[in-house]
Amino acid sequence: MGVDGIKQQIVAIGQTLGFADVRVSKSDPGEATDRLMAWLEKGYHGEMAFMSRYRHIRADPTQLVKNAVRVISVRLDYLPEDLETTQERLLEPEIGFISRYALGRDYHKLIRQRLKVLAQHVEALIGPFGYRVFSDSAPILEKPLAAQGGLGWMGKHTNLIQRHAGSYFFIGEILTDLPLPVDDPVQNHCGSCTACIDVCPTAAIIAPYVLDARRCISYLTIEHPGSIPMVFRKAFGHRIYGCDDCQIVCPWNRYASLTKEKDFLPRHGLDARKLHDLFAFSESEFLALMEGSAIRRIGHERWLRNIAVALGNAPTSPKVMTALKSRLDDPSPLVREHVAWALDQHLTR
Repeated sequence: MGVDGIKQQIVAIGQTLGFADVRVSKSDPGEATDRLMAWLEKGYHGEMAFMSRYRHIRADPTQLVKNAVRVISVRLDYLPEDLETTQERLLEPEIGFISRYALGRDYHKLIRQRLKVLAQHVEALIGPFGYRVFSDSAPILEKPLAAQGGLGWMGKHTNLIQRHAGSYFFIGEILTDLPLPVDDPVQNHCGSCTACIDVCPTAAIIAPYVLDARRCISYLTIEHPGSIPMVFRKAFGHRIYGCDDCQIVCPWNRYASLTKEKDFLPRHGLDARKLHDLFAFSESEFLALMEGSAIRRIGHERWLRNIAVALGNAPTSPKVMTALKSRLDDPSPLVREHVAWALDQHLTR
């Protein structure tokens, strides 16, 4: 079987496995490497030391797979509800708003397992070949490589956008030594639109296609280990894990499809649970309820830190005040600090 036939089989099998799109690009990230280095030099990665530590591997994927020449990129839609419902949730300050991608099961393992199945099918057709599967799980420039193969274009908010599917999708890759025919990139259709830049609560998108992670609510609620900077706390609103604002306002997301994956649907009512309820979780309850969720990796302490900030921004009520006072003597200095700030917001309001 020739490489054209192999590619056709890969696309067909990928679609059978539930991937909404399958594209192929060269493994060389090209100019994206220079942009990454400039971004790192300016310190925009904050405390994500892994971004800098493996910068040279990101520039050369052959360090991950010998003789790698192609990247097979796949798309898996994850939007669990219509955008109108998501917008309504943002207007309910008493609930804990969680980025829609994290409401269900963790996507990393699911996509990697499915990509392994895809690769095994290909092995059954052509015999052994060199490959490795990824989904936000290794130092490669996933989005630029996917964009090179036409899976979408890089939006001004730095997320991939697909003209007929918006940006609510996960991506995964198979890095391989198979010299498959490559797909062409697609045209950027952001035009003069600045909706994502204008809506960002902390002005983290400091220029089109440039994100300062140190200002980003997603970074601050997930990757940042310490105290939330005072200047950003009120801007958090009731966002406790991630932030979807830049995607919600993107005009292309009127074409976003609801997910077909049951694993990505909300678990434990996390799409609409009250802040005071979430704040009451003990560590054992948190770990049990978040098992299999991307949220679990931030740990109980950051979970409470984030919710304390949101409770400080919530309307004053007996339930909010009782919840905050219950953690005044929390064992964690980090939690106590944010609880004290939150109570002060209500007392001085």
